[in-house]
Amino acid sequence: MADSDNSDSSDDFIGPPVPKQYSADISSKNQTGSSKTKEKDSSDEDSDIIGPPIPQQYKSTTDKSSKIGGNESSEEDDELIGPPIPQQFKSTKDDFIGPPVPKRISEEKSKPSIDKLKISSSNQESSDEEEEDDNDDDEEDDIKLKIPLQCEISIAHGNKAINALAVDPAGARLATGSIDYEVKFWDFAGMDNTLQSFRSMNPCGNHPIKGLQYSTTGDTILLVSGMSQAKVLDRDGHELMECVKGDQYIADMSRTKGHTAPLTSGCWHPRVRDEFLTSSEDSTCRLWDVKKPFSQKNVIKCRAQNGLKTTPTTCTFSRDGNLVVCACIDGSIQMWDYRKMFVNTSQLLRNAHQQGSEISSISFSYQGNLFVSRSCDETLKLWDLRAFKKPVNVVKGLFSRYSTTDCTFSPDDSLVMTGKSLDRGENEGKLFFFDGKTLDPVKDVIVADSHTIRMLWHPRLQQIFVGCGDGTVKIYYDDKKSMRGAKLCAKKTRTKTKQMEVVSAQQIITPHALPMFRQDKPKSNRKKLEKERLDPIKSQRPDLPIKSGQGGRVAASGSTLSSYVIRNLGLSKKIEDDQDPREAILRYAKAAAEDPYWITPAYSKTQPETIFQKNEQDDDDESNDEPANKKQKL
Repeated sequence: MADSDNSDSSDDFIGPPVPKQYSADISSKNQTGSSKTKEKDSSDEDSDIIGPPIPQQYKSTTDKSSKIGGNESSEEDDELIGPPIPQQFKSTKDDFIGPPVPKRISEEKSKPSIDKLKISSSNQESSDEEEEDDNDDDEEDDIKLKIPLQCEISIAHGNKAINALAVDPAGARLATGSIDYEVKFWDFAGMDNTLQSFRSMNPCGNHPIKGLQYSTTGDTILLVSGMSQAKVLDRDGHELMECVKGDQYIADMSRTKGHTAPLTSGCWHPRVRDEFLTSSEDSTCRLWDVKKPFSQKNVIKCRAQNGLKTTPTTCTFSRDGNLVVCACIDGSIQMWDYRKMFVNTSQLLRNAHQQGSEISSISFSYQGNLFVSRSCDETLKLWDLRAFKKPVNVVKGLFSRYSTTDCTFSPDDSLVMTGKSLDRGENEGKLFFFDGKTLDPVKDVIVADSHTIRMLWHPRLQQIFVGCGDGTVKIYYDDKKSMRGAKLCAKKTRTKTKQMEVVSAQQIITPHALPMFRQDKPKSNRKKLEKERLDPIKSQRPDLPIKSGQGGRVAASGSTLSSYVIRNLGLSKKIEDDQDPREAILRYAKAAAEDPYWITPAYSKTQPETIFQKNEQDDDDESNDEPANKKQKL
């Protein structure tokens, strides 16, 4: 049997002859006691081998693995390409690359429990939540770092509330206006740490200042007060233009040349240099040109829902200047397209705020799609022009006492800033910062012990200006992020003016010195000043007042008819009080009869013939010719 099996296996084998050492091993294995099935399998496997046989050292490992793994391991070994895996690495997982895993750890990993899986999943979820919270906290910290609140200085305007606040685009000058009718100008480069204004003025008499705004070029300032006429000033406060006042007795407001009621707000056009907008209590908004102050450019009428007049409380332009926006006392926000006729509104929203409450401010974002509105109904609302029917978000509980309380966006539109007035029982005026998209509260700052009314975040200086109800202006800045502005004067010490010290030289009297070496005697200036005082040119004496009569400039020169007549008539001599005026006049009667110069020659050519006077003279002549004995007629 053995010979037959060997002969069969040798006949089936194709290739070079098998070496003796391998053939002996094969024959010895075949002779060992084994089942017929094993012999058939081994004979089949040997018959299927193509090429030289597998070395003995590798064949033993493959046999062991086939015994342990069964059919699956044998299939995996057949598919293996290359040299076999070493024994120390083969006990670990096939996918693992690297040194072998210790036995204890491999056993624990091989039998994971359900509790461990649950704990690991819960730990993973908690770690994800913590990462999200950390990210939110980091974002909030980044936003807070954007607010320049590191340093603070205070400028004292007066004792009354600050209703107007403006900084020029370059950030060099600050203008403040108050209820005390005063406007003050501050120059950061020229101030020191005493913070004194360089100009103070009352441009509108006894009318409170309601608004100040620099133009886009910074060379002019728009001044809005309680009067019906807006004014335009230059950088130094000198008046350049005053709007004309309209006729109060004309019912149609489009027929008047100007406002007829006190102003409520005003602003410059962001793109057109010499054009600005004003709103008034006469229910109109008017566009003006600086070069044409005697009449407005356009008239916009504000109407309530019932078609009657409504008072606009604030007005502004969009960032691109294509929209004219007005908020009214009936709670509506009305918009007109600047490029079209101001007849119908392009967008209109009724009941945007509570009816009867003044909307104090409207501010657009720098991107232009969003804007915020602040009202005296204690709300701050965020709006989107693309969906204007409902507000995006609302913040409540912001008490406002003044109709000029501001709200504004940060330069990067990430924050919204507004202030709050003091309510009963409160003693801290705060400045609030909200998220620019969701109006979530980010930070609040205690500003003063009074109301916070006006606020401005300058995009170039990176400084925040806040006008308070106690007449002070708070300026917040950061040493690293802020530029110029208040930083120029905050640390500048005041320098004293240098006084010149003059040493008076002692006068040496030398009476016998030669004239060329003799010093003049010191003369007192008193006599010299007295002489100059008598000289009308050196003393700059004003002209004497004009008198009706003699002695005045006009009478002395004889340039008027009355002075000429008085001088030529010889009546310039004064008439004494005790002299009879009748005698003074009759003194010239004989001379006037002999030489009639004034009256008779003037009427000699135009006077009619004296008929009745001649008849009387004829009758006298006839009476003289009659005889003396003629009887007289009865």
